[in-house]
Amino acid sequence: MSNRPQGERQWTPSSSTSRTSSSYGDVIHRPGYPALGGLTRSSSPDNLAPVRERVAQTIVLRATRDAEIVEGTKIGVVLTLPYSSGEEFLNAVASEMKRVMTPKQQSYLFVLALPHSGLSPVLICSSSEELAERAGILVMSKFLHRVGKHDLMHGRWGALIRDLCTTNFDEAALWDAARKAARQPMDPLDPPPGSRSISQILEHARARLQRITPRQAFKELQDPTLLWPVVLVDIRPEAQRKTFGNIAGALVVERNVLEWRFDPRCAYRLPIANRYDLRVIVICQESYTSSLAAAALHDLGGYAAWKEAGLPDEVEVASSALHTDGRLSVPVET
Repeated sequence: MSNRPQGERQWTPSSSTSRTSSSYGDVIHRPGYPALGGLTRSSSPDNLAPVRERVAQTIVLRATRDAEIVEGTKIGVVLTLPYSSGEEFLNAVASEMKRVMTPKQQSYLFVLALPHSGLSPVLICSSSEELAERAGILVMSKFLHRVGKHDLMHGRWGALIRDLCTTNFDEAALWDAARKAARQPMDPLDPPPGSRSISQILEHARARLQRITPRQAFKELQDPTLLWPVVLVDIRPEAQRKTFGNIAGALVVERNVLEWRFDPRCAYRLPIANRYDLRVIVICQESYTSSLAAAALHDLGGYAAWKEAGLPDEVEVASSALHTDGRLSVPVET
């Protein structure tokens, strides 16, 4: 078992013949993808359960004894060798940790892992789901491109990490994630000087915009008497457009490139964005993102409100040309 990055022998693949009090049974090389679902438990009969429970008690005793305290939270990293039914063993340790720590009413966070070449199961157990998830996010950030799968279930964060502890970086990274996740949140009522909340930013953006209703936007798009061009711009991401539908005829410009597409001075502008009197009506799903986007451009709306107003998904711009039965717009995609 390793509870501190300093002063303890670090586990490496070449040291697999050694044994510590955190290991049990015989080493079994297991190809393939270990089970995960928070880490899942096997439903088959398990003759090693009593052994795991006794070893888990020993591990928890030592882990809590040697743990660090970070701003009132007890933290630790526990590494064991890869064995058969290893995921069940991590769950057994997590359950024993909860049994021991809950009566003490102390915040805790422990990272449990079975490191080996291939996909290694990692389980983060904690006194709160938020704390476990916070640590999990930091672990994913540390192990970019190496997290094969992750999940948050029953207050525990589980993951499969490729080739865990095959370098000296890995154990130190797990400790670093645990230490930083355990830090107490800052007081939201005492923000840095000059900062603004998202509510304040949104309020300021809307105060300097002309907000129009979906019906007003539809009428303006249909009005041939206006002296300036008008376009409807849908800034929703692709996932929302697939889920809720499209407004055929609207320009699809996702938020991250909006300013570049509508700046007449920009080489990457759209062909329509060649005038400063272009009237841009920005639409998002619920009129929040479009408020911020429109602060950089013009007017805004919301797709949900557009639908609730009973307006068509297929927008046909009024024309002086002879009427035909054919539609130039694209059907709604659902």
